[in-house]
Amino acid sequence: MYVMIGAQRFGYIPTATTEVPDMTDGDAVLAANLEFYRAFATRDLGAMDAIWARRAPVACIHPGWPILSDRDAIMESWRGILANPDAPRIACYDERVLLYGDTALVVCEEELDGGTLVASNLFVREEGGWHIAHHQAGQLVARGPQRRRAERPPPPSSRLN
Repeated sequence: MYVMIGAQRFGYIPTATTEVPDMTDGDAVLAANLEFYRAFATRDLGAMDAIWARRAPVACIHPGWPILSDRDAIMESWRGILANPDAPRIACYDERVLLYGDTALVVCEEELDGGTLVASNLFVREEGGWHIAHHQAGQLVARGPQRRRAERPPPPSSRLN
């Protein structure tokens, strides 16, 4: 298992299948995770569809929603969220990558108006790139002592649902 803490910020917008010389698997997973949050932040349904796995089983648990375990249902949920003008602006922080061969887990925090969510994003290697197979987010009600909240920008104002 390989663990990487913090996302390297790239000078381009990566995609799930971007090939970059000398990019480690950890960097590639962080780039795919960044693409997931870029698609969310820019309300880009096409990019959201492209980042989700097509061959691996998928699941998604939005805060307060039932479990979605069908790709069509997951994409329909994103279609509704991304089309909602009141959907929140989102920022991802404190990404940590845990690599398990052709599977990787990113745990992170999501800043939204109204609070912080903790999230886990499971990625699988498909067709030469990293694609999300599972996303789950839930409310953070207690923060560990290692965090210094003052270092973060204030969350944007919006609601998820």
